[in-house]
Amino acid sequence: MPMMMKTQTRRLWLLLPILSCSAHAQWLNYPAPGTPRTRDGKPNLAAPAPRASNGKPDLSGVWHVQPASLAEMKRLYGNDVGETSLPGMEPDTVSKYAINILVDFKPEDSPMRKEAAEVLRRRVPGSNPADQCLPMGIPFAFLVSEADKIVQTPGVLVMMFESADAHRQIYTDGRPLPQDPEPAWLGYSVGRWDGDTLVVQTAGFNDKTWLDAMGHPHSDALRVTERYHRRDFGHLDLEITFDDPKMYTRPFAIKVTQELLADSDILEFFCNENEKDRAHAARK
Repeated sequence: MPMMMKTQTRRLWLLLPILSCSAHAQWLNYPAPGTPRTRDGKPNLAAPAPRASNGKPDLSGVWHVQPASLAEMKRLYGNDVGETSLPGMEPDTVSKYAINILVDFKPEDSPMRKEAAEVLRRRVPGSNPADQCLPMGIPFAFLVSEADKIVQTPGVLVMMFESADAHRQIYTDGRPLPQDPEPAWLGYSVGRWDGDTLVVQTAGFNDKTWLDAMGHPHSDALRVTERYHRRDFGHLDLEITFDDPKMYTRPFAIKVTQELLADSDILEFFCNENEKDRAHAARK
């Protein structure tokens, strides 16, 4: 790993506690109706995926990204990973893509345009809008310690993020994306079923959110395609493709798995309540 990236990554591990406040334990162990059980009463995460009234998989549930192991995070980001972490915010509670969305690329193969590289160069820990209690954005909110909750109805799928108490609506009633939308933090989303996979198209973003903790940028031209496949009761496979011709030379994708947090729920999280981090972040 180049020395500049190592230095920046060390600073990011100091920043992650500012971004995260993970404690998804509301109604912990309250047995949720309809959850398949093993003989000992535990949730059977390997059971078949549930179906909605229209026969399609029901994606409803409380989900958390399958994290990388501590060994993998150290391999990717250095042996000092986790030295400053707090309980519930350990590096092995987040995806590797939460730190660097382009971690799978060799430096010489990076799809970043020079414009994106310059924006990234200027960004420093503490300048992420999420540090100011603004939304993390997509896909960052999927990849961190906080859980997210999906509620699926016939015409719209609602996604609630524990981070910043944000919510997102994915319309599945056949409407098209808006033609000239007011730029939004989470964009505008429509979905359609491709067999048992929900394909979501999102556009109309502003350019304020970061794609990851490192600060990889996007423009207002960003279009995101997500493919959700609930392979069984406890696992939701997600492929996310990013297409932003202003900042990247070609589309690129990541694949993650979200794991069901059975018999649990998300907590409310109001970042501004008793907030004390920003004053410290400004001095770093």
